Amino acid sequence: MTNRVTVIGSLNVDTILTIPRLPKPGETLSMHDQTFAGGGKGANQGIAAGRAGAETAFIGKVGDDENGRFMINSLTDSNVNVDQISVTKDAKTGQAFILLDDNGQNSILVYGGANQQLTVDDVKAAEDTIANSDFIITQFETPVETAEAAFKLAKKHNVMTILNTAPAPEKISAELLAVSDIISPNETEAQTLTGVEVTDEASMIEAANKLHASGAKCVIITVGAKGAFYHVNDDNYGFVDAFRVKAVDTTAAGDTFIGALSSQLNPDFSNMAAAIRFANRASSITVQRMGAHPSIPTLAEIQAAEAADK
Repeated sequence: MTNRVTVIGSLNVDTILTIPRLPKPGETLSMHDQTFAGGGKGANQGIAAGRAGAETAFIGKVGDDENGRFMINSLTDSNVNVDQISVTKDAKTGQAFILLDDNGQNSILVYGGANQQLTVDDVKAAEDTIANSDFIITQFETPVETAEAAFKLAKKHNVMTILNTAPAPEKISAELLAVSDIISPNETEAQTLTGVEVTDEASMIEAANKLHASGAKCVIITVGAKGAFYHVNDDNYGFVDAFRVKAVDTTAAGDTFIGALSSQLNPDFSNMAAAIRFANRASSITVQRMGAHPSIPTLAEIQAAEAADK
């Protein structure tokens, strides 16, 4: 059965500056190139879910400008329902400026713009969309109170919630944690949230148990190019290795993981390892291509990569 996924989050137009290495303070460097692409953690996750086969909807806000129209078209072209994306005249569409070095690593500067004007009222207007979902996903590029309202509505309708803890906040409210069924930090974020330095399986289990105590039914800790650890309970946990590829651009890798995961995961977590493997495969394709939205694979591409690896 096709998963129904709703993403509430950010919509940004990315400016990608390719450079040999990150500049030192006060240093001027020549760029290789400058390109533009759709992005934003929320939009990346929505597109990843939509392209991976989920019935996907998006709740967000853009400015009344060309970038906003570009973002809406980008989601529509990836099978994402945009009926709950509103337009404001009070701010520009979000933007991100990405410094991408020759090793495929990036540093990102974000202008929130219209993303920061997404309100609780916008969420309430989308209650029917949320109620008809299997999963709802959010991150931290839109106001926290809006995310809390969305997750509380989700729990009212018995919808599974996924909290991607990026960009990493210094602290997450107890109210949001209490209504987050799946929490997915990377190893650095996991340490920030729990105080546990994540270095091995034992420390991952310790961090996961602390997040369980906050209300999470499942914890997924992503560990970059190594893979992802999941912990549902003491009888259902493990590590799923990533696929070895040469990374060109790691932008949207984590977002692809979350979106692809939501397209495959059973709400009872019965196929967790298989869903993570699928998400790892999708991410491995993303990092081999440039840009955020252009790099996110379709279901056919993910399945072809799986078949070629057998």
